[in-house]
Amino acid sequence: MTLRGSILAGVTAAALLASGGVLASAINDLPQDAVPIQDPTASLNRQTPAQTPPIEPAPEAAPAPAAPIAVTPVTPPIVVAEAEEKEDEPEKAEAAPAKRVETPAAPARRQRRRVAIVEAIDKITAESMRFEVEVGGRPVRFQRTLIFTARACEVSAPDEQVSDAVAYLEVSLQPRGVIQVSEPRQIFRGWMFASSPAISGLQHPIYDAWIVGCRA
Repeated sequence: MTLRGSILAGVTAAALLASGGVLASAINDLPQDAVPIQDPTASLNRQTPAQTPPIEPAPEAAPAPAAPIAVTPVTPPIVVAEAEEKEDEPEKAEAAPAKRVETPAAPARRQRRRVAIVEAIDKITAESMRFEVEVGGRPVRFQRTLIFTARACEVSAPDEQVSDAVAYLEVSLQPRGVIQVSEPRQIFRGWMFASSPAISGLQHPIYDAWIVGCRA
């Protein structure tokens, strides 16, 4: 092989490697199709309860008497204390104890999870699906048009009264085709709460979507 052929082969190999890296990056940015999941999500947002200790049996006691026993109450003696008058000594006021101010404990932080579980429905065809969206991962496409991107997903802390899941989602519209002639149009961006899907969910003339839970 001549020097010129070696140079041409090296340039060709470098060009192929560069084009392969660009193609892989473009594929990672494209949305993937939603896949339905069958896992139950009722227990996703609940904290693991502590194990309940076993119930100890009641101690054994002597049996009750067959006939009632009369009990005579004892009258306690009354003691009258004589107050001593001291005119020469000044009265000393008792110092009130200082009030102890308790510092409130810092609230626990919410636990972040890696996957957000979303449920969406097509109101025209009545088709619904529950699928996963990875936080910071590839977008997920529902019904060839709706694109979901998850930025965060958290569950409530153990000291909160209500077990809830909260996710920050971005939802866009882009019809799927061979050639994408238009950019995705964003129709929702913000926090969704699993405890109040009617208030924080996506409301669209064709689609509805809401967060169901978070998974590690």
